[in-house]
Amino acid sequence: QVQLVESGGGLVQAGGSLSLSCAASGLTFSSYTMGWFRQAPGKEREFVAAISQSSDYTYYTHSVKGRFTISRDNAKNTVYLQMNSLKPEDTAVYYCAADSGLRRIDAPGEYKYWGQGTQVTVSS
Repeated sequence: QVQLVESGGGLVQAGGSLSLSCAASGLTFSSYTMGWFRQAPGKEREFVAAISQSSDYTYYTHSVKGRFTISRDNAKNTVYLQMNSLKPEDTAVYYCAADSGLRRIDAPGEYKYWGQGTQVTVSS
């Protein structure tokens, strides 16, 4: 079955950096658009970034542009999210997601497969 396993979360001070990874198995990874979403307590899950199958296109929500970078390695079936200049408002559980036939890149409901999430906490 399809599995997406995130890693790399943790506690960091404001201004610091974290690098998240999401290892995929059970699917033809290079055929899937990969996305990162996050969900803070009491809030809806929100889009963070996405990357096309061959890394030709990347997409970011406005609040992370210039600070976060999404990338993928199709040979390793892994997608990454490098997060720099972290702010307390970036605190959330971060999820990776995969889908092969998206109509909207930023809509959680469009993604078929999800990981279990990894906690990112940014202290002020």
